[in-house]
Amino acid sequence: MSVDVGVSEAKSDPNVVPLCDILLVLLIIFMVITPVAQKGIDIKLPETQEGPTGPTSTAIILTLEDDLSIKLNAETVARDLLLNRLKDEFQNRTNKTIFIRADKSVPYSEVLKVIDASKGAGIEVLGVYTQQYETNPK
Repeated sequence: MSVDVGVSEAKSDPNVVPLCDILLVLLIIFMVITPVAQKGIDIKLPETQEGPTGPTSTAIILTLEDDLSIKLNAETVARDLLLNRLKDEFQNRTNKTIFIRADKSVPYSEVLKVIDASKGAGIEVLGVYTQQYETNPK
């Protein structure tokens, strides 16, 4: 029978309490930040359908040209009169839908100004052309 006197083994048990505290604090931080970080605009993706594509002949198409001029269908509209012109156009319409397209060289900030004017005129549905558009194709 042997007895070990004075010899002890070093136990290396990790202390997980600080690790759990840190993980809980990170979890709380992410839970608080996540709802705040979700900002943006709601969009409605187009549905696929058989037949002709694009807007119908009664649709209103607002075009931003490369020289920042604005056309409502084929009619040129001054930028300062755009809001009033859109209000007049959509006053008696039941379908308050507009399609916006812009030349690929137009800055996005200009497109947002037109979208803002459209929303200010009471337009409910706003469609944006996704195909590249050039005012004067080469």
